[in-house]
Amino acid sequence: MEFVEVFDSPGKGRGLRAIKEVWAGDVLFAEPPFASVVFDSHASSICHSCFRRQEKLQRCGQCRFAQYCDRTCQRAAWEEHKQECAAIKSYGKAPNENVRLAARILWRQDKEGSVVSDTQLTTLEELEDHLYDISEDDLKDFKVDIHNFLDFWPRSSKPHTVDSVSHILGVINCNGFMVSDQRGLQAVGVGLFPNLCLVNHDCWPNCTVILNNGKIELRALGKISPGEEVTVSYVDYLNLSEDRRRLLKQQYFFDCTCEHCTNKTNDDLKMAGAVLEGEKVPEETVKEVTEYSRTMLEKMEKARIEANYNEVVKICRECVEKQENVLADTHIYQLRMWSTLSEVLSYLQFFEDAATYARKMVEGYLKLYHPNNAQLGMATMRAGVTHWQAGFIEIAHGMICKAYAILMITHGPTHPITKDLEAMRMQTEMELRMFKQNEYIYHSMREAALKNQPMRMMAEPVTESIKNLFRRK
Repeated sequence: MEFVEVFDSPGKGRGLRAIKEVWAGDVLFAEPPFASVVFDSHASSICHSCFRRQEKLQRCGQCRFAQYCDRTCQRAAWEEHKQECAAIKSYGKAPNENVRLAARILWRQDKEGSVVSDTQLTTLEELEDHLYDISEDDLKDFKVDIHNFLDFWPRSSKPHTVDSVSHILGVINCNGFMVSDQRGLQAVGVGLFPNLCLVNHDCWPNCTVILNNGKIELRALGKISPGEEVTVSYVDYLNLSEDRRRLLKQQYFFDCTCEHCTNKTNDDLKMAGAVLEGEKVPEETVKEVTEYSRTMLEKMEKARIEANYNEVVKICRECVEKQENVLADTHIYQLRMWSTLSEVLSYLQFFEDAATYARKMVEGYLKLYHPNNAQLGMATMRAGVTHWQAGFIEIAHGMICKAYAILMITHGPTHPITKDLEAMRMQTEMELRMFKQNEYIYHSMREAALKNQPMRMMAEPVTESIKNLFRRK
């Protein structure tokens, strides 16, 4: 491994540190999954080999569960699928994603051992499973998975003890990494990446993880010196420090002692009230609207899950009206309302209103996120596209250029999203030149072009964006 090595990280167990100087955008390592599976909920819409989303997939003729783009994908997946295929036929159905992933891991381990390449830095046995930290409620589901695994595991395969099965399921539980579709926009599966399991958490990390062409890439967000620990964030920084610590303890079984949690950095901004004509809004008023916003966010999420987007807009508008001139533009509840409202209004093709809220959202994000944060880059890209859809070409081009600069670091030039953004950047640059030459002609041509296109709904808003790196059941 050229850029990193394993070391004992004080208070964290093992970790990875840089052995060479790296700069923003450098890839410290790329790693294919030891094994991966499609989520149960996407089993019929995602190719089980390349994880592409397809309208029509070809079902495996034997198990009738696995589905593929074509014969090429099916042949590519056969080596990993053939034992699973026979087991599903014998079992009578496909077990859940945890059991399927555990089975694939153990089949590969039985065949190739715990270390499958020269670049793998740890064995599967050395990975943390946190079995003694699992809560009583989660333990019930965990025991069901063990029972189902033992029923599913073929007698013709090498037998495994309950302890070894429990270890693998425990590793998946706390170290499974979400695998996204080919566009990198939605989580569609889960995989195990042994080297990634060694990267410790920091709420203000120096690296980010991106899935690109089937491999995860650990990319530097800035300069990292030799001997410095490399870190990623397991949770979204937009949470308050108390909430981040609670989530990390609950999901990953450790107490975060990073500088941002210890000092509660930016918590005041995330819960701040507005300042009007040099005067702060009374604290009691801010608290009252904050509680109201919390309730409305719960209602909004319920309507969003039910895909009742008109109700989502109604709830958001009511809440935003209450928040205006009371909450600061960095208040996280206001940012969440602006984010949802811009996304749903864009979907419903109210582009001008959507652009207004998208711009406010990005302006708030800029005051909170690391300048090279992937979430900031994606939000800026979405805001740029929304402004372009609304016809605000100058703002659109500026935002798309800013997003491109961030994504070149967080995603790299070969990622599908970055390639799409590069094409969008060139398109808006051309349109901006036309606009500056003659605004009237530009808007006339744009209007004519839009009239010749049939009206269609935008891509439906995803109900759950990818915030956490690691996946929990």
